[in-house]
Amino acid sequence: MAGGSIELTDSRAQDIPFPAGFYQQWGKRILDCAAAALGLLLLGPLLLLIAVLVRLTSAGPAFYLQQRVGKGGREFKIIKFRSMEVDAERHGPRITSGGDARVTPLGRILRPLKIDELPQLWNVLKGEMSLVGPRPELPHYVAGYTRQQRQVLTIRPGITDPAALAYRREEDLLARHADLETFYRQEVLPGKLKLNLAYLGQVSFARDLSLILATIKALLVSSPRRGAGHGDHCDPRK
Repeated sequence: MAGGSIELTDSRAQDIPFPAGFYQQWGKRILDCAAAALGLLLLGPLLLLIAVLVRLTSAGPAFYLQQRVGKGGREFKIIKFRSMEVDAERHGPRITSGGDARVTPLGRILRPLKIDELPQLWNVLKGEMSLVGPRPELPHYVAGYTRQQRQVLTIRPGITDPAALAYRREEDLLARHADLETFYRQEVLPGKLKLNLAYLGQVSFARDLSLILATIKALLVSSPRRGAGHGDHCDPRK
């Protein structure tokens, strides 16, 4: 890694044929900008209310920024509502799971419903993320990707992706294993990457729309559960 980016190997996109039509080249970004701008405008009052509630219900900032790896291996700071206690990484594993005591009372509501992810519309508007694309990972996980797995870095990471739907109960899965880090590296992460590598060859407006609608449907039928999390990574300010 050098200069805030992770080097990609040569011929990194040869294994998977990436569609190169109007939507992939221009339409996807147009959709991202329009949807993110409209979402931030319409959800502005709600985002402000949540930010205030986070500050009032637990010590620490309303938002947290965390370094992730984006398109081309370039690092950026993803933004979320803080849903864990400050300095949470000092009191437990790097990865959070269901029943994690470090999750704040408000976080137990925000996390299962993915409301803590809404600020990422700003990352989308800035061009660091897309509405749909492989979820961005932490640099130290990306450093262990194989050459084929690194192909997920050829497009912008997204707020939702096929893996987010397939692993929407990830917190329950992780909670059943004592060594969260090993299980995540050896089982969960490879499964997610396999799904997202398949997505690379299926990028289209219809595919993205179906994933967005499926994500909304999954969230609508979800219900916050005691101690729920979503298997995300711990952060000092989360």
